[in-house]
Amino acid sequence: MQTRLFGVREGHGGRRGRWPGARAGAALAALVLALPATVALAPAAQAAGIPPAPGHRLVPGYEGAPATADPLPADQAPPQHPYLAPNGRAGMHGDGASSDTHPFPGPLGDHPAVSSRRMAALGGECATVAFDRGGRLLTVCGTFRGFRLKLLDPRSLDTLAEYRLPQRPSTVEALTRLDFSKIFKDTSGGAYFFLDRQDRVVLADSRQHVLRLSHSRAADGSWHFTVDDDWDLTPYVPHDCIGWTNLHPRGDCDPVTSVQPDWDGRIWWVTRKGRIGTIAPGSGAVRSVRLPGEEIQNSFSAAEDGVSIVSDHALYSLRADDDGTPRVQWRRAYDRGTGSKPGSVNQGSGTTPTLLGDAAHPYVAITDNADDRMNVLVLHRTGPDAGRLVCRVPVFGSGASTTDNSLIGYGNSLVVENNYGYENVTSLLLGKSVVGGVSRIDIRPDGSGCDTVWESGERAPSSVAKLSTANGLLYFCTKEPNRLGIDAWYLTAVDFRTGRTRFKRLTGTGPLYDNNWAPITLGPDGTAYSGVFNGLVAVRDDAPQD
Repeated sequence: MQTRLFGVREGHGGRRGRWPGARAGAALAALVLALPATVALAPAAQAAGIPPAPGHRLVPGYEGAPATADPLPADQAPPQHPYLAPNGRAGMHGDGASSDTHPFPGPLGDHPAVSSRRMAALGGECATVAFDRGGRLLTVCGTFRGFRLKLLDPRSLDTLAEYRLPQRPSTVEALTRLDFSKIFKDTSGGAYFFLDRQDRVVLADSRQHVLRLSHSRAADGSWHFTVDDDWDLTPYVPHDCIGWTNLHPRGDCDPVTSVQPDWDGRIWWVTRKGRIGTIAPGSGAVRSVRLPGEEIQNSFSAAEDGVSIVSDHALYSLRADDDGTPRVQWRRAYDRGTGSKPGSVNQGSGTTPTLLGDAAHPYVAITDNADDRMNVLVLHRTGPDAGRLVCRVPVFGSGASTTDNSLIGYGNSLVVENNYGYENVTSLLLGKSVVGGVSRIDIRPDGSGCDTVWESGERAPSSVAKLSTANGLLYFCTKEPNRLGIDAWYLTAVDFRTGRTRFKRLTGTGPLYDNNWAPITLGPDGTAYSGVFNGLVAVRDDAPQD
């Protein structure tokens, strides 16, 4: 998946819009008019919850019934990456395999309580969430002034520390040219960060610098971020980007979209225009290659056998040579269709590669961009069959299927959601929704193919869904059509084994609660966190009141 944050910005994090500038500007103006009046009046720095739009009392606050935890076997969890924080805590997709699973329980729907935190007057979405050893949240929130790396209290969502990142060129371009589609199609700037095994955040900012930051508590109790390392990639990446002091650049600009370590500790990075590189943390040596004519808009995954990267043309497996230069082990082209679809950032796969299977049968999975029906693709990762297709499974309806979010991978199972029709936070105003659909697909034990296990009609417009292996529930951000024009957003739990919806909890109403491509993240204390357009929402089970 990815994510795109509004402003500065998803995944895996700004996103989308395929509109001309005038239409995007008009859509944003309509969005502002639809916001609660309190938003325009509230100071940006005020710590407050996200206000709901009118109509929140006219929709159900809760549907379904509490679920019973039914844990999944722990031996099918992805292996622990040696250079990342523990699985479930490390970044947008939870771990190096991008499994989108968490070993933490998540709410069961027993009197679930909702809290929220607004991070800006407009925008402020907090996409990727990671957790340090103390359970505190590390997140990057997007505003018009720039990304903010934040350390948050897990219960109150108060900001404990903040590090200001530079404004992205796409925001300057959007404001100066009134083309807000630039923001929604930008996946760069720091949203795809990771937390390493020493609780340090590693991210690529909009200056084409890779930063490694630690956080610590002072004697007076205050928290602070410190930049431990700063690797400058400008000698290797075109960086004549639009800015307030460079409104008419004449050169090329190639933003760094994602970073991730390999199993030898090198930090890999990719750019939108197909550059792939490594940094040796000890020496700072940088090596890079380029995929000519190809774009990389998603994040990537790493296992002991190599790094998996998907471009808008092909899926790649790579390793680093002794000097750190990325080398292609195999390449597999896929059906990229004849154009991008509503719900896709470009003409290609919208999925970060998902690594699954076991040591004897390791697989990698993505989706393609076939014109009529999108397909889930599973390939062998290693051995004599490396790069060979295991199965191609068409999903969802004819002419209405796409996803721009990573697949969930557990054992030999994959879960995919349909994002067709969602472009950005303006797409579903006034009670609209997407066609929806969620499917589970299993790889056969003998590797001879794949089968569809169940299909659900849930409508998850853009959420990076997650699976709790501790309770066997899948979590989505969903929205149903509403004839009264109420935009009601829910945290929805679906049984992984059966596809049955167990419960829905209203998180809020209106565009400020739009999930807008942000992940759901399950915390160590059982809370489900979700980035929304105006900040962050938390849902946790609460004891019944007397």
